[in-house]
Amino acid sequence: MALSPFLHPFAPPAKDEADFVTIVGGEGAEVWDDRGNRYVDAMASLWYCNVGHGRAEIADAVAEQMRTLAAYHCFDPFTNEPAERLSADIAARAPMDDARVFLVSSGSEAVDSALKLARLAQGLLGRPQERIVGSREFAYHGVTYGGMSAQGLPANQAGYGDLVPGHVTVPNNDIEALASVFAQQGDQIAAVIAEPVQGAGGVFPPAPGYLEGLRRLCDQHDAFLIADEVITGFGRLGQWFGSAHFGIRPDLVTFAKGVTSGYLPLGGVVVGPAVRAPLEADPSFLLRHGHTYSGHPAVCVAADKSMEITEREELLPAAERIGLRLSSGLRALEADGLVQDVRGEGGVWAVSLGEGRDVAAVRDAMRVDGVIVRAVPPNHLTFCPPLVVTDAQLDRCVDVLERAVR
Repeated sequence: MALSPFLHPFAPPAKDEADFVTIVGGEGAEVWDDRGNRYVDAMASLWYCNVGHGRAEIADAVAEQMRTLAAYHCFDPFTNEPAERLSADIAARAPMDDARVFLVSSGSEAVDSALKLARLAQGLLGRPQERIVGSREFAYHGVTYGGMSAQGLPANQAGYGDLVPGHVTVPNNDIEALASVFAQQGDQIAAVIAEPVQGAGGVFPPAPGYLEGLRRLCDQHDAFLIADEVITGFGRLGQWFGSAHFGIRPDLVTFAKGVTSGYLPLGGVVVGPAVRAPLEADPSFLLRHGHTYSGHPAVCVAADKSMEITEREELLPAAERIGLRLSSGLRALEADGLVQDVRGEGGVWAVSLGEGRDVAAVRDAMRVDGVIVRAVPPNHLTFCPPLVVTDAQLDRCVDVLERAVR
């Protein structure tokens, strides 16, 4: 057995390097490995390749930018045109008016930034006691200490010592449980963070009225609503942001993944007027938060080009097409008793397997048969294909799943 010098994320550190699949190329909704095997990428890599693989125009735009200004920081007093342009483009598509955009390099950084901004703004508003952040069971909010502390997946928290204090997790989709927390600690709650559709925890859409209930509770108790749209942003639910799909107006929105379709790493926070106002009230106030690569010009160009492709090729409506086609096939398998609990929204779906089924073994069998999905413990398989996926490729996903579970 040989171990790779590369210590892989979310993988057994002792795994033999020969057991990893080496992906070497991609086009549209397909990728292929170094042995010539081709796969339907039913996960858009890791929930992010919305415009599909092999977009040479994104690479060309990035290369052109790097020939003029490859990188320069955006700490005071510097800026760059790609960062300014991208921020304006995102703000124009935001699910709230009068927004500004804070740029980072990942979804985890975006979540930590949103948590810090929420608590900071509450303090500037004269409510320093409001430090608690509420979140939901099965929620995933990244792997830094802030986001890890906010999530509702205990397995991801185990072994890392004390979590960041001031986080309360309530049962999923239980608005009464959150209302009870507000009743007891409402004057101490700074924000509630929620994914419009929970993704990495197993794809759980909100119960009817749940997100509206979050907004109402936050309004009643002067708490901010943070929409974690790292997965649902940039077309996954058929609109630029999932909050708009559900008719919700958050105060902060985190994003990453689909903003560049993964061509380069970028994340950020859309900052609404309720949070902007206290930050901007005192002209002498200095925001002591930021990252070396916040507003990296080449990365911002990749994002703008991905958004341009999304608009030019009218990819936003594709989420509904994907949902209708994929859910129809998955529900046929459910009717035959082969899978359980088909669920999803727009272009992100999941099924559960029966008790005792080895979900990782089913995932691996599907990969050998040419389809990549993700296994989520204890028994979920998730689907989040590129928005350019064809109907034939979606049908193949269902056919391969059927063979794997029979």
